Amino acid sequence: MTLVVLLGSSPGPIGSQPPGSGGRPVLPTDLKLTSLPGAPTAYGRLLGQATSLGSQPITIARPGDAAAYREQGGRVVESAGVAEDLWALADAVEHTTDNVFIMPANSLIHDELIYQITKAKRAAIALILREERDENAPEPPPIEEAEPEIGRQVLEGLPQRTRAGRGRVISVGTSYHAVTRPNAALLGPIHLHQRHAAVLAEVARELAGMAHLFGPEDDVTELLVLGLVRRGVSIGVRGRRDLFYRRLHTPQDTAEAEREFAGFDEDRARLDNAVKGADGFFTTFFVSTYSRFIARWAARRGLTPNQITLISIFFGLLSAGAFATGTRAGWIAGGVLIYFAFVFDCVDGQVARYARKFGVLGAWLDATFDRFKEYAVFVGLAVGATVSGQFGDGEGVWTLALTAIGLQSVKHLLDFSFGAANRRRAPVPLPTLDLHVADDRPLRTALEERRNSRNTGVRGLLKLWTKAGKFRPMHWARKMIVFPIGERFAAIAITAAFFDPRVTFLTLVIWGGVAATYTLTGRILRSLA
Repeated sequence: MTLVVLLGSSPGPIGSQPPGSGGRPVLPTDLKLTSLPGAPTAYGRLLGQATSLGSQPITIARPGDAAAYREQGGRVVESAGVAEDLWALADAVEHTTDNVFIMPANSLIHDELIYQITKAKRAAIALILREERDENAPEPPPIEEAEPEIGRQVLEGLPQRTRAGRGRVISVGTSYHAVTRPNAALLGPIHLHQRHAAVLAEVARELAGMAHLFGPEDDVTELLVLGLVRRGVSIGVRGRRDLFYRRLHTPQDTAEAEREFAGFDEDRARLDNAVKGADGFFTTFFVSTYSRFIARWAARRGLTPNQITLISIFFGLLSAGAFATGTRAGWIAGGVLIYFAFVFDCVDGQVARYARKFGVLGAWLDATFDRFKEYAVFVGLAVGATVSGQFGDGEGVWTLALTAIGLQSVKHLLDFSFGAANRRRAPVPLPTLDLHVADDRPLRTALEERRNSRNTGVRGLLKLWTKAGKFRPMHWARKMIVFPIGERFAAIAITAAFFDPRVTFLTLVIWGGVAATYTLTGRILRSLA
């Protein structure tokens, strides 16, 4: 469940005055999206999208506009100005037990973009538009020498008053608050985990008491992010990427936005998002390049992730049986079959993410039977080595097989136990700054001191190792050294097909031993950091 708050009084774009009857801005209730099915209004479409998140949306609107919003459904709270907007929002979110999604009511946005924002792992996230740097422009002086400013630059009619870096919002400005070298504009949508709802209500009320300091271009979403950042809440950032978001103000820019909207392939973006971004080298380049299309085909024909998991298990058992024959043809067939077992192991997760079909049973089946397939293949290889007669009584091969199983079991134990412990670890708090301080330099100074204190000793070594991952060869080397399941199945398929089970097990033991040592060392260092 997600509590959705729509802001019906979003300021118009800077530098223009939206036309309307009697000088009144055009409301999103009047903007028709004629190219979309059913020709809904901008507000009507947004209401439908908000309702799909599981709760009745709340719209905060001016008294004179409230009737127009009520006609199209939804709960409307009347508000006379920015201060009242903030009070109304605080009242709406203060005691909620749901996550909170805030968005201007004149937004045109893809369903998939809403999904990606609301399902992001970050506890707080904002949609931003970054400044495009001119490659021919001279390099600016170091940020340490820059003076805070009231940003005058405009991006898509929005003030460029946000400083973003390291994956989050560093500082936010208003017509009162100065920012050191702003490089982005806040587009509007904000998503917060329920644990931040009380902080959001608190800063909204404090900002309401400062409303006389703000200008007509200051947006409620911008003010909220300002307050949250200065309360030490880490606000992650993301751009639109391959999806669409735009605020609509007039029939003219609505028509233009619809043309742009039609140029985006939302289904392809959804399909690409179904592929995990953290996959290993083999999975990324030898499976996910085409498995996503199998996933879409399967999802459109009603196949469930659990059914795909059963297909993967079937291929895995066939592979184990082929390996157990002890013949060269059987080892080659086993290598091919284990590859397809892994392909369908990837497809089941991609179907779940593409079709939005998640379940506890599916997650348990996937995690459990990955190990089952792998260990069944180990047994099949050892049986095949014994049956072939190439290795005497096969005792040496069975010893290697049991060693490989033991190493993988230890590695899985390290991964799952560390993950569980790390989730219970409280994050290091970010610096805070009073909302009445107009200059953001104290916040930047505190952040710099925090960064320097965390870049020493073990934590400093880990930071350097993290930075090394920016180089693509190092990135993929780090992915491969931990011996993920894709690399393990590839190693089994190749060595069994071209060599014999003993070479397969030696590869698994040596590579698995290096992976276990690397993983254990990393876990210990991160625990000490």
